[in-house]
Amino acid sequence: MAKLSNRFWFQLHGWFSLPIWLIFCFVCLTGTIAVFSHELTWLTNPASRATNPDNLPARPVAELVATVQQAYPTADVGTVMVFEPYLVNAVMFTDHDKPFAIAYVNQYSGEIQQVNEGITFIGFMRSLHGWLLFPWPGSYSVGYYLVSAMAIVMLGALITGLVIYKNFWRSFIQPKIRFNQGRKTILTDLHRLAGVWSIWFLMLMSATGLWYLVQAVMWHADIDIEPHAPIVAIADMPAEHTTPPVSFADAMQITQQRFPDFRPSYLMLPEHNRGMYTLMGGGDHIFYDEQSYNLSINPWTGEIAHEKSPESMTALQTVMHIADPLHYGTIGGIWTKAIWFLFGLILSGMSITGFMIWGSRTVKAVRASRSREALQEINHGA
Repeated sequence: MAKLSNRFWFQLHGWFSLPIWLIFCFVCLTGTIAVFSHELTWLTNPASRATNPDNLPARPVAELVATVQQAYPTADVGTVMVFEPYLVNAVMFTDHDKPFAIAYVNQYSGEIQQVNEGITFIGFMRSLHGWLLFPWPGSYSVGYYLVSAMAIVMLGALITGLVIYKNFWRSFIQPKIRFNQGRKTILTDLHRLAGVWSIWFLMLMSATGLWYLVQAVMWHADIDIEPHAPIVAIADMPAEHTTPPVSFADAMQITQQRFPDFRPSYLMLPEHNRGMYTLMGGGDHIFYDEQSYNLSINPWTGEIAHEKSPESMTALQTVMHIADPLHYGTIGGIWTKAIWFLFGLILSGMSITGFMIWGSRTVKAVRASRSREALQEINHGA
């Protein structure tokens, strides 16, 4: 009975991932690359590097926006993205001959180093990993559901794997890889050893992946985790069309006064007369993402119409803003990214070795079945 039970668990372990093995492996590989997407951008695109040979202080973001507006007088600047200090700021704008463009502005020299009118490597890798480049016809994407559902696959494979591998904890103190007993034994030992040492990583990826799945369902059902940005009240609008008295620089100063540890990351300028400055950024909270602070500032009055911070978040908002740093390993900068990258490679390798082990067992079982059938035919003929 115990033998039958072990066989059942092994088959269940295989079936958790084998039917969608290619998708699972692809998601693991793209996620691993996405962890270092910023660093790979710096490595492959010299225009993205924020070189600072004279050791100058970073210029205010509003000054970089003004630089783009001077270079493109008819442009409409909508968003600014601020990355790590070694990457340039990305100022997004539209113009009469540019439906969508991103100006790479060096925050130290103030120079526009490149204008990109296509998708960036960072955006491509995050989209490829996040929803496999599937379209978003509304508030959902089939690709997003597919990727986030991999969390169920991962969790199931983890649980069944631990059931199959008796006394798995011994691999922590007595790791064993038998190199002299054939390829199948080596693959099995590598698969088991990698799985045991990756238990924490598998649990973390499963937990954050399950949250992304819950988040997808909520988006699809039009359940707002965070309220939409407010718009300017009619009473605050001037009688005649004029330029709002509160500039982007003023809005940044108001934000910095409200939250002294605010580090800008995603800044949106008003799209119309009733639009507000929507300023997002991070702070000194290690486990929160770079959008944990969110302020909406009225460009006509300078009032903070809405604000959000780690201290004022709901439980769901807290989970939402700690999921990405835990999933992509950004909580400790380059060092935790390197750890996540390494275990991402290990997880990708586990999916490959698992498939090879399953394939080897399947071929062996098919050959044994054919041999039995042939033997039965011979016996019947005799």
